[in-house]
Amino acid sequence: MKIDLDGILNSRRLAISRALSFVENTDNLDMGLTDALFKYLGRAYRLGVTGPPGAGKSSLVDKIISYWREQGKKVAVISVDPTSPFTGGAILGDRVRMGRHYSDKGVFIRSMATRGSHGGLALRAQDAADIFDAAGYDIVIYETVGVGQVELDVAKAADSTLVVLVPESGDDIQAMKAGLMEIADLFVINKADRQGANQALAQIQSMLEMRHPEDGQWAPRVVKTSALLGEGMSDLTDALTAHQKFLHEYGIIRQNFKDRTQTKIRAHIEEKILNDFWSQEKQDILSTLIVDDGILDVVPGKVVESILKG
Repeated sequence: MKIDLDGILNSRRLAISRALSFVENTDNLDMGLTDALFKYLGRAYRLGVTGPPGAGKSSLVDKIISYWREQGKKVAVISVDPTSPFTGGAILGDRVRMGRHYSDKGVFIRSMATRGSHGGLALRAQDAADIFDAAGYDIVIYETVGVGQVELDVAKAADSTLVVLVPESGDDIQAMKAGLMEIADLFVINKADRQGANQALAQIQSMLEMRHPEDGQWAPRVVKTSALLGEGMSDLTDALTAHQKFLHEYGIIRQNFKDRTQTKIRAHIEEKILNDFWSQEKQDILSTLIVDDGILDVVPGKVVESILKG
């Protein structure tokens, strides 16, 4: 498929849509598109929004979009959904909560399927973000599945990571000790009009007080919001603005871009090696060695050696 580079650079929606479809549907990462876009990258601020299902992430993103649009910023949203078991495509879920922005030419919302990505972020989401970056979008928001596991890929893809919880998230807050706590730049207790919001806030603040950031390290903040009621949004946007300013002052934005570039290059290499390695011949060897009748007699290590020699 021929990519309309000029159309992307001039922010034509059809060209962007076709490039996104190409990125999402191609089996092999395409270096041609990456190379063509590369010198136009590094301008967009990337925000990752994650948290458990039902925390109100989409409603919160809806309000964040409105804030940045009032500032005259162009905003792109990559909503990563569970892959449909029947079609392999994205289940749109509660994307309808952002529906009022679809007619806004300064906003582009795209749902992507995880397609087996275990960290919550679609395999091609970073490539999609690069397309939006090159197309002149000022802000790219990743809204992730929120599967309740450590979403390290969000932190690697975004400049700021926002973790959304609700007052009833006691178990989730405890689970954060296992890792989610480490990637969050900002915690949001959403639906804070419910009982228990202050307790959840105190729990997170207590955990944060155990950390002692050094100079040049961001101290994560906690805010309370009610996206549906429009409460606490100024606190949230103030915190996001403060973190964005911090990233620029310490040169972290540029370092993030360098880190993402290295990650992408490694991903290209790993995927190419895997695709080149698993020839039809090697797949046939694996199928021959693993047979139902004698599956318990298989020695996996010897199978590995056979395939590598093959």
